[in-house]
Amino acid sequence: MSPNQGSPVPSEHETVGAYALGILDDAEATAFEAHLAGCEWCAQQLDELAGMEPMLAALADLPGSGSTPAIGDSLSAQPSPRLVEKLVDEVAEKRAHKRRRSFYMIAAAAALIIAGPLAAVAVNSGSGGGGSQVAASSAQTTFASMADKKSATDPSSHVSATVGMEQKDWGTQAVLELKNATGPLKCSLVLVAKNGQRVTMSSWSVPNWGYGIPDGKTPESRKPLYIGGAAAFKPNEIDHFEVVTFQGKKLVQVQA
Repeated sequence: MSPNQGSPVPSEHETVGAYALGILDDAEATAFEAHLAGCEWCAQQLDELAGMEPMLAALADLPGSGSTPAIGDSLSAQPSPRLVEKLVDEVAEKRAHKRRRSFYMIAAAAALIIAGPLAAVAVNSGSGGGGSQVAASSAQTTFASMADKKSATDPSSHVSATVGMEQKDWGTQAVLELKNATGPLKCSLVLVAKNGQRVTMSSWSVPNWGYGIPDGKTPESRKPLYIGGAAAFKPNEIDHFEVVTFQGKKLVQVQA
């Protein structure tokens, strides 16, 4: 007698729920797919279960609701309350794992949201550079508003840097003003914490004409670079900042 004629649902048919939720491991999923190829009943149930995950997820966020068995009421072959409760528990655990994993990304995401508009090359060569100039203006405006600024000039490279800092709930927002830097170069602003950790806050390219060159031949070359960055360290946890090339050469160091 087939499942649609009232016989008890074999265990392999119950697997359709877990498969629809994507909570089977690779071996289990492969075995079920082999079964699915010859089972019209499971194919039908898979279609009906396609929208089940959001409902289970909602229940997983409402512990103790007591409504778990009602999940299967609209299905043509209703799964047992035990199965539905098991699926709810599995979804709850899956979502909890995702929340724990996401927690560690919150500071970085916040940093990107805040610093994203600032982390762009400040001045373009002049061809189609409107977007970069807008970002430069935003970074420069933020830099001007920062009260905590530290500066340094390297006696060897002659590169000058000023780092503006502002404490946030998630760490430190920073804006770099870079002068007397000639290219072509690829550089990074690196935060060095008091505990020795190093964090790259932003990176950029220095064109041939450079940034902040006092006797530069073009208006672009005479303008400093303003570029934003962010890190999870608080200002009092920072030892210094370094502007370094991608080859590891330090151009200038600024004490925090």
